[in-house]
Amino acid sequence: MTAHSHGAGTLVTSRADHFTSYDVAAFEVPGGREEIWRFTPLKRMAGLHSGAEATGAATVEVDAPEAVQVETVDRDDERLGAAGVPGDRVAAQAWSSFAQATVITLPGDTELAPTTVTVTGAGQGQVAYGHVQVRAEKFAKAVVVLDHRGSGAYADNVEIVVGDGADLTVVTVQDWADDAVHVSTHHIRLGRDAKVRHTAVTLGGDLVRLTPLVSYADRGGDAELHGLYFADAGQHLEHRPFIDHSVPNCRSNVVYKGALQGEGAHTVWIGDVLIRAAAEGTDTYELNRNLVLTDGARADSVPNLEIETGEIEGAGHASATGRFDDEQLFYLQARGIPEDQARRLVVRGFFHEILLKISVPEVRERLEAAIEAELEAVGA
Repeated sequence: MTAHSHGAGTLVTSRADHFTSYDVAAFEVPGGREEIWRFTPLKRMAGLHSGAEATGAATVEVDAPEAVQVETVDRDDERLGAAGVPGDRVAAQAWSSFAQATVITLPGDTELAPTTVTVTGAGQGQVAYGHVQVRAEKFAKAVVVLDHRGSGAYADNVEIVVGDGADLTVVTVQDWADDAVHVSTHHIRLGRDAKVRHTAVTLGGDLVRLTPLVSYADRGGDAELHGLYFADAGQHLEHRPFIDHSVPNCRSNVVYKGALQGEGAHTVWIGDVLIRAAAEGTDTYELNRNLVLTDGARADSVPNLEIETGEIEGAGHASATGRFDDEQLFYLQARGIPEDQARRLVVRGFFHEILLKISVPEVRERLEAAIEAELEAVGA
């Protein structure tokens, strides 16, 4: 890999050397040339990267089964920070700026009904910071939906701590108003034989940048990261998953799919996988596909795979960006399906794999309706 600046004043030659700190001052204010910021339009970030103070507060509402413990805690709670340390200036700013955190504890040895966490922005022109931690105790099995909506600029850290043998599904939906800016880091920490299914769905907002980070505390961890995004004219939607394989015999699989339409629609997917020297027996794969529906839209896709040991089960990556498959359209039209309906069928089929991963029917149906609305807007 080519050496580059990570924004903290030193050069990085490997993802293994990526700088982390809780201290905002340890990171330089990004100028846009740094590797981790070069795709992000900093002028549209409402100052989240340069020290903007909170002028409002987002609201966090939790609808959970009775057995789930929901707490509002001060920032000195000793559980906070268990899943990871901020790795960029915005994440560090969010860490130092939140007043209270929401901690959701899913009891062990229990299969639970879904928990929904609704985060509503502070309002148009307002800046807010937040922190949510989800803790799945040993052998818990649960689904948590993080539903983001409303207006304003919002930066947060989400911690997802998955205990030994636990099986946790997290669905995060970014369905913001047109003016919203959201920059979020999801720190995911897996215990021994723990499983996590993390699905990110990004539809709304002016600028959304989501960074899911996965680390393993012990053997047998299994992480699946899925993503679905649909960018309209002028939207910037950015996803940067990073899987850090540091212990033996763990697995990861990453599949993100996006569609773009309209002048200035821009999506960015940066997929990083690091297999450290100690991570023998790793099995990993990452895939990103983008479907460009109109002229004037742009998709950037960069898969990165860094391997420090040859003793692995498998590792690979793939990326593709293209327009409608003319053969698919021809096949459908030859069977009497009008072109506009044929195009819709192609897009539905493109996203079908990801939507099937969403196990909460109400959420899946809502997202299917939202995708239909997007297609109607362009006449596809």
